[in-house]
Amino acid sequence: MPHDLAPPVLTLSLPNLAATEALAARAAALARPGDALLLEGPLGAGKSAFARAFLRAAAGDSGLEVPSPSFTLVQAYELPAGVAHHFDLYRLSGPDELIELGWDEARDGIVIVEWPQRLEHLAPTDALCLALEPGEGDQRTATLTGWAGRLEALAA
Repeated sequence: MPHDLAPPVLTLSLPNLAATEALAARAAALARPGDALLLEGPLGAGKSAFARAFLRAAAGDSGLEVPSPSFTLVQAYELPAGVAHHFDLYRLSGPDELIELGWDEARDGIVIVEWPQRLEHLAPTDALCLALEPGEGDQRTATLTGWAGRLEALAA
């Protein structure tokens, strides 16, 4: 396979919160231990809403308490498929601080990362990258890359 081929890109219009939650549920159904989801976008873009819906769907519990890890930096969840860690790296200065947060151990399960640019060289190359861009009200545009062979299933 030529090295100059760009990775597949999927761009979705998410007209409301329910559409964002449905995308998160589809991603949760496809996720497996060792996967990383990197959530990019400005403040208010819907990263936490996506992560919350993903974790609830993966847990099979629509009432699962999913606090934002803005202050704790990481929250762990026991899911049927294994452990998931939700990282919010907004307040981190760089990847060196990740070691203290248990990054290496967390990679055995599913990791969901808000503000993944703070990962720098630790960013998994096989991650699902989801860039959210806010629109009017709850409308979002999601641009997804990665997860070769599974990306198309997210378009449903």
